[in-house]
Amino acid sequence: MPGFNIVLFEPEIPANTGNIGRTCVATGTRLHLIEPLGFRLDEKSLRRAGMDYWKDLDVTTYVNWEDFCARNCPAGSGVKIYMATTKSRKAYTDVSYEPGAYLLFGKESAGLPEELLISSPDTCVRIPMAGDTRSLNLSNSVAIVLYEALRQNGFAGMKTAGALHRLSWETDM
Repeated sequence: MPGFNIVLFEPEIPANTGNIGRTCVATGTRLHLIEPLGFRLDEKSLRRAGMDYWKDLDVTTYVNWEDFCARNCPAGSGVKIYMATTKSRKAYTDVSYEPGAYLLFGKESAGLPEELLISSPDTCVRIPMAGDTRSLNLSNSVAIVLYEALRQNGFAGMKTAGALHRLSWETDM
């Protein structure tokens, strides 16, 4: 069963991308980075946030949106791209994420271009927030939406129970 794909459109903050990379490794998710990036992929802060997981990350970079589409979404392929935006009328829990889907997130300072959003309004999703909050941190937003997609698909291929270090769950107290 194919996993999910996280797509970052022109990410600006290396620590966010590093955290997202670590989340991708932990979930078997591919990471796609659409340039321009606000950092270099060899930056120490990027690797620090990704810790020692960065070497295990399945990551691809693209020169622009058109390059990404040409390499991942050929005409008639039926590839589904869900676009996270604070402007959507639909919550991220209102859609059914199919394995192999792409979850697209915009840059920290501006989100996704409105031209992309209006091209496919049915696949735009938002994370509900209270008050006048503009947005959540990018790496938190990715984790929230990705884990909903994984939950809907039964966490396929993932460990769903962990072992204690010193004790056993079966130990009588």
